[in-house]
Amino acid sequence: MIRKGVSPWIYISLLCILQSSLATGQDQGGSIPENPRIFLFEMDRQVDKGLWRITKDAFEASREWKADLVIIRMNTYGGLVDMADSIRTKILYYPKPVWVFIDNNAASAGSLISLACDSIFMRPGANIGAATVVNQTGEVVPDKFQSYMRSTMRSTAEAHGKDTLVSGKDTTYTWRRDPKIAEAMVDPSVYIAGLIDTGKVLTLTTQEAIKWNICEGEANSIEELLEKEGITRYELKRYKLTALERFISFLLSPAIQGILILLIIGGIYFELQSPGIGFPLLVAVIGALFYFAPLYLDGLAEHWEILLFIAGLALLLVEIFVIPGFGVAGISGIVLMVIGLSLSLIRNVKLDFSGVQASDIFQAFTLVILSVITAFVGSVWISSKMLTNSPLRFLSLQRTQQKSEGFVAVSQEMMDLAGCTGEAYSILRPAGKVMINGRIYDAVADVSWIPKGSKIIVVRQESSQVYVKISE
Repeated sequence: MIRKGVSPWIYISLLCILQSSLATGQDQGGSIPENPRIFLFEMDRQVDKGLWRITKDAFEASREWKADLVIIRMNTYGGLVDMADSIRTKILYYPKPVWVFIDNNAASAGSLISLACDSIFMRPGANIGAATVVNQTGEVVPDKFQSYMRSTMRSTAEAHGKDTLVSGKDTTYTWRRDPKIAEAMVDPSVYIAGLIDTGKVLTLTTQEAIKWNICEGEANSIEELLEKEGITRYELKRYKLTALERFISFLLSPAIQGILILLIIGGIYFELQSPGIGFPLLVAVIGALFYFAPLYLDGLAEHWEILLFIAGLALLLVEIFVIPGFGVAGISGIVLMVIGLSLSLIRNVKLDFSGVQASDIFQAFTLVILSVITAFVGSVWISSKMLTNSPLRFLSLQRTQQKSEGFVAVSQEMMDLAGCTGEAYSILRPAGKVMINGRIYDAVADVSWIPKGSKIIVVRQESSQVYVKISE
């Protein structure tokens, strides 16, 4: 409503300013100043948790550097849909323009990420499309998953708005990126005259993408792209992996993974050779942490695979400290530990191994088994040789206690127990405790097992161990 005494021209001027402000706000993703600061980073791997983590770090670095334009160099065959959707959302809501240069492939999840960018440029011979959701064997998953992907591709294309075309007195509006073309990259039932028939999933070459307004232009390099877009003076910064990312990549190398397995097994072995909890256990824990943490962050190791390793370690400790000898629990523990370490190297999805190559499984188990064997043999050799015939010998006791000097391993009292009678203080299966002459001793049933409270007799004493049987 216009109030009296105020010129209508003021309202008209204010309206023009408001419209201009709104237009500027809507175009904030596409405006690039002169001499812009350009931030470049790579998407040249499978779309997974690792790429999503790198993308977040890259955009944060771009924001801190106050870049005017972000360019993604892409070459991917796709990957996880949920990670691609997270990257897509990050791009759509980023306040500065984001361009993508498809260096070779933007397949499947890569096409969704590309459609989210403000401008798409492609190298000659590149491709974009084929975004049908499949499992790891390449089989198409049920339609409820396809429906979600169709909607996501369509809404991503629609997010870039419409272009206004004025012809004489007529004004028409066309989608800047046709949502139907985006949908055809997922749904083989979509028909687009002159482009694709039903029964086929759409994949566009560079020239086809340009013709159908999916791609803004063709270039052989980032430098040529910028020159064609009239950007001749600019400051370019390439994203470099953070120290954490470089450290994770270092830990993911097969050689380092083998060394970490050596530390885990060697640390456990040496810890079992010494009483109490000490430095070897700390080494084993650190080795396990550095082994599983990067695999978990990279989307390889899952919770249940790590729990398999922990369960195997628990069974091994039970076998050693609770159950005398070495039997089912110990063997099961070793098997579970090897399986947990091996499966953490394989890109399976929960219990679905259908898309995992047999060679990948073989390589993972070979690496782990060889590392475990090497660690065990090496630990035995180190404990028997290096600590007695090397500069490290000061770490262990060198003097022996000879029997001739009066040293005996067993007290005279235990040596005199043979033939004594008593009672089973606990169940002996076969190890347990017995009470003899009012004192409790560790003992082992000589035959089978002995119920608690049974009358027993000591049959012999060997190597600091009392052997008993039920007295008749």
